[in-house]
Amino acid sequence: MKRILAVLAVVAAAATAAAQGQGVAIGPWRPTHGAEIKPNVPYTGQFTFVRLRYGAPIPYQSQRVPWSHDYPDGEQHFMQIMNEVTYLKPRLFESNVMALDDPDLPRFPVAYMSEPGYWILTDSEASAFRAYLLKGGFAIFDDFAENRGGWDYFEQMFRRVMPEAKWVELDGSHPIFHCFFEIPDPLAFLPPYDQELKPAYLGVYEDNDPSKRLLAIVNYNNDISEYWEYSGQGFAPVSEENEAYKLGVNYVIYGLTH
Repeated sequence: MKRILAVLAVVAAAATAAAQGQGVAIGPWRPTHGAEIKPNVPYTGQFTFVRLRYGAPIPYQSQRVPWSHDYPDGEQHFMQIMNEVTYLKPRLFESNVMALDDPDLPRFPVAYMSEPGYWILTDSEASAFRAYLLKGGFAIFDDFAENRGGWDYFEQMFRRVMPEAKWVELDGSHPIFHCFFEIPDPLAFLPPYDQELKPAYLGVYEDNDPSKRLLAIVNYNNDISEYWEYSGQGFAPVSEENEAYKLGVNYVIYGLTH
């Protein structure tokens, strides 16, 4: 399995070229690297990577939309890995960008958000996102650090979604790190930048009960999609790219089975 991941980390970067088409940008800002947001694909039951979009408090890094970080290469490379190591058969090059109150969001069991240290919620989004999580949805928050928005701001925004939620730190014993790949020491996996930061994984449980399912997980002081986006380009050792893919695969499998 490690061998497969090592090969795919090199191949994934080249495969994206086939999916570079024209699209319609959402909002006044352009995503990372000037890519255009492609129209969403209709629901067919096939697993589709969903990226959550949100309003942000400030223009940021030359008008780049914070939620678009690593789009679309990150998810395209990641879905190719999912396709190779599981029987999920996801869409490889099409993904959806959805608002938190999009009425179609509940059709998709797993949703990903980049840079949640900069999000702003409307009342409608807070209410709809709460319903999504409580009805079985699973959210992954990534690309998030103490020097990029910070925990206090994120938690303040999330209280609008679930005022009663209590975030708890997760260690390598949690089932999410063992549901597909064995990841016994996730805390040893360092971020692709600012490697002096101490990574952490935090989760919120249904009814704040650790015996029940996780509703969401936060990769704090880390950025696994950065590894996905630049895999096979010499950005980081293949071993680190593989660990980022393993985490992503486990998150999706956990979200689909809990």
